[in-house]
Amino acid sequence: MKNLTLFLALLFLLSCKNTEEKPPQIALTSDTVVIEKKDAPQPEIIIPDYDTTEWVELIALDSTIILDLKYATTDNFVKEQLYDCGRCFLRHVAANQLVKVHLALKQKGYGLKMLDCFRPLPIQQRLWDKFQNASYVTPPSKGSMHNRGLAVDLTIVDSEGKELDMGTAFDFFGKEAHHTYTEHSEIILANRILLKSTMKAFGFKPIRTEWWHYSYAGKMYELSEMVWNCDADK
Repeated sequence: MKNLTLFLALLFLLSCKNTEEKPPQIALTSDTVVIEKKDAPQPEIIIPDYDTTEWVELIALDSTIILDLKYATTDNFVKEQLYDCGRCFLRHVAANQLVKVHLALKQKGYGLKMLDCFRPLPIQQRLWDKFQNASYVTPPSKGSMHNRGLAVDLTIVDSEGKELDMGTAFDFFGKEAHHTYTEHSEIILANRILLKSTMKAFGFKPIRTEWWHYSYAGKMYELSEMVWNCDADK
């Protein structure tokens, strides 16, 4: 009798297990859509179009610096567009110091506007072909500090982006653009002194004939023919 009871109990348990619901089986066909788990989206990797160990694009360091690169337009002394697009590149050491100039001016309610930065050597040749006057355009055989990524042409703007009056336009070739010319108004002379004193405080030297031109004096680099990519123009 005891063995019969155990047998009936075992039979009951087996019948219960066989009656448990099983998930429906899906037969895969050629029309079946299989959803695969995708990896999380990866951030876009932007590869610079220039050698970051040598060069830096100025607005990558401080986007509040205004760019108005005249040789990317026809608003220049040769009345011809020489750059395919306007991008401001400098050697790292010069760019870092220039940002400090900008920050110093911002503390006084001003800022920088860039008129020219690194100038590729082939562009220097085109300038020389247009205007062969070594007093204002350096012969390509010698090369300028612009061609080394160490010189800038620039001016100061107020908090609304308006240029301060410097007495002449950019690339004005005459005595009125010289630092030694003192017949301008007191306001113009004060504006020039503000630019000159701030640039010199961070290692930039002026040249006698152009109020807008400064070169970084702390280091020297070779001339460069590097030309930037306009597809990455921002």
